[in-house]
Order: sequence, then C-alpha cells, then structure tokens
Amino acid sequence: MDTNINFLAVLVASIVEFAIGAIWYMPVFGKAWGEIHGFPKLSKADQKKAQKEMMPMLVVQFVGTVVTTVVLAKLIVLLPNYSVYTLALMAWIGFVVPVQVSAVIFGGTAPKWVVKKISIMAGASVLCLLAAAMVLQAY
Repeated sequence: MDTNINFLAVLVASIVEFAIGAIWYMPVFGKAWGEIHGFPKLSKADQKKAQKEMMPMLVVQFVGTVVTTVVLAKLIVLLPNYSVYTLALMAWIGFVVPVQVSAVIFGGTAPKWVVKKISIMAGASVLCLLAAAMVLQAY
C-alpha cells in the first residue's frame, strides 16, 4: 500500500477549494454573508478598508485549506478500502460541522443569523471537501 501523499494533488485540490469558497462567499452568498457581518452598515470608506485588510486573512485561510487537504489525502491513502467521498463526508460531519457550529454559536453571532451562518459555512465546507476528494482521486 502506498502511503505517500501527492503534494501536487494537494496543491491543486486546495486551489480548487479556494476557488469554490470565493464563488460561494461572493456571488452566491456574498450579500447574505455581508449582512450577517454588518458590512452594509459600514461607510464606503470603511468597506474599502475592510476589503484591503482581507489579504492576510485569505492567506491564513489558504494555509488552513492546505492543512485540511493534506489530512484528507492522508486518510485516503491510509484507508484505501473507503470511497474518497465517504472519507470526505465523514471528516465533514464528524469534525468540520461541529467546529463550525461551535464557532458560530460561541463566536458572537447574533441569534437571528445563527442558522443562516451555519448553513452557509457547512454548505461551503462540504462542497470543498467533496471537490478535494474528487481532485485527490484523479491524481
């Protein structure tokens, strides 16, 4: 059994996940996400400032995405009898969703936004993990 991780596949999968996240959080749910976080209440100058200050956060997010993808890739090589999609879904429901729920409910989210925010986050994360599984399987 080959237990090596294909790091090119991890990089490609991470880029695909990041692109999915960009689409999910901007054109698909950008308005709702902005509203949840009070973006429309900011002045235009503060909105532009906030957008400019996003780059360090996006770098941290990309690093987190790579870490998650490396772990998924390792699970795939260690558990070859499981479907890559089953492993991705198990990681999502067992680890990602509970952490996201905790982050939302204990992270200061206004009660009226809790369900919507969890739904948006969970939807993005399941799509990203399934896309990563698809890319990792292809390599």
